[in-house]
Amino acid sequence: MQAKKIPLDEREYGKNPLSEKELRELVGGEPVENFLNPRNALYRERNMKQKPPSREEAIKLILGEPNLLRRPVMVKGNKKLWGFSEAEAVRLL
Repeated sequence: MQAKKIPLDEREYGKNPLSEKELRELVGGEPVENFLNPRNALYRERNMKQKPPSREEAIKLILGEPNLLRRPVMVKGNKKLWGFSEAEAVRLL
């Protein structure tokens, strides 16, 4: 995105994790499958693909294990993109 000179507000999630309020606002009404990172060890250990947690449980798990949140997250207006897909990012932006 930077190479294409698309203006972005970036946040280093590892250094500045989301608060519970921010996470709840970001997740909103999205299906749990959209914002959970399937590459995360906790995701695999708990077999979340077959047994996804409730939204509330997922939020609490992400607050304790920030890498469970699928990244990057791109937001434009009320549209969100979880995880990187160049084609989807171009459509979003």
